[in-house]
Amino acid sequence: MPIYKVVKDATEACRGIQEGMTLMVGGFGLCGIPENSISELVKMGVKNLTCISNNAGVDDFGLGLLLQNKQVKKMISSYVGENAEFERQMLSGELEVDLIPQGTLATRCLAAGYGMPAIFTPAGVGTEVAIGKEVRDFNGKHYLLEMAFDAEFAIVKAWKGDTKGNLIFRATSRNFNPLMAMAGKVTIAEVEELVEPGELDPDMIHLPGIYVHRIFQGNNYEKRIEQRTVRPRN
Repeated sequence: MPIYKVVKDATEACRGIQEGMTLMVGGFGLCGIPENSISELVKMGVKNLTCISNNAGVDDFGLGLLLQNKQVKKMISSYVGENAEFERQMLSGELEVDLIPQGTLATRCLAAGYGMPAIFTPAGVGTEVAIGKEVRDFNGKHYLLEMAFDAEFAIVKAWKGDTKGNLIFRATSRNFNPLMAMAGKVTIAEVEELVEPGELDPDMIHLPGIYVHRIFQGNNYEKRIEQRTVRPRN
C-alpha cells in the first residue's frame, strides 16, 4: 500500500511535537526557513525545545519568534549575530547555547542522515570547542570526535515538491535544508508549490522523497532579508 505523505497544513504537519523535543530547522539566515511551521510552533506554545539550526533568526522573525516566546531551552547553531534577544537570553543564562563551526554543524547533520554515529574533524582542535571531547591522531594530525545529531523532527522548506516527498530547493536555501531533512526521525517539508509525481524533472531533484514523512503546501511567505543594502543615490 502506498504511503500518503501529504498533510493539509502546518497544524497537521507539526502534530506530535512535544515539550522537551529536539528539532532540526532548515534554512540559511532567513533564506529558506520553514515560516509556516515556525508560526505553528509559536501557536502550539510547546516549550523547552532544543533547536538545531545554522542561525537563530532575527528578533521578530524565524526562530526569533520562538526565542521571544521563551519556547527554546537550547540553541545549537553556527551563527547568531543578528538576534539581540538571543544575545540577551544567552548572557543572562536563560538560554543554553552550543556554538559549532559551520562545517562541523553540516557534517554532523550529514552523519545523522547517513546513519553514522560520529565523525572526526580537525575543526576546533586546540580551542574551547575541543573541551571534553576525544582527540585522536590520524597520520600525525589531530582530529576531534563529534557526535551525529539526534533529533525527533526535522522541519525544512523547499521551493517545489511532489506528493511523494521529492524536493527541489532554490539557491542558498539548499545549504542546510537537504542535510537536515535527511537527519530527522520525522521530516516535515513545507513547499511553495506542491505537484503530482512525474511533474518534477528527476535530474533537478535535490532530495529524494524517501527522507520526507510529511509534506504540505505553505502560503503567505514573507521571505525576509536580514540586511538589505542598497547603493546610495548620487
